Amino acid sequence: QVQLVESGGGLVQAGGSLRLSCAPSGSTFSINAMGWYRQAPGKQRELVASISSSSSTYYADSVKGRFTMSRDNAKNAVYLQMNSLKPEDTAVYYCNANLWPILGGAPLYDYWGQGTQVTVSS
Repeated sequence: QVQLVESGGGLVQAGGSLRLSCAPSGSTFSINAMGWYRQAPGKQRELVASISSSSSTYYADSVKGRFTMSRDNAKNAVYLQMNSLKPEDTAVYYCNANLWPILGGAPLYDYWGQGTQVTVSS
């Protein structure tokens, strides 16, 4: 069964940077559109950024100008570059994707990764 594999989380000081990656396991699905969400303790999950199949991007106001989402279709991966991190960016970050079958079959909609912890210390 395909999984969305996330990496790149960790602990960083305020003002620092991290880059998150998300890619489907195996080689049977490609990423169509994807979003990065985050959930801080006691808060609802929120959309941080998204990218369409044509690489159009959306950013929440709270991260605009600091975060950049990009995709590498050759590597079948999507990235979230996070700069100028703030303590309020601390959360578990999840990727969510619509996956297209490469060899035929049904697409997978609203597919979630397992989450990666980002902690920003002050």
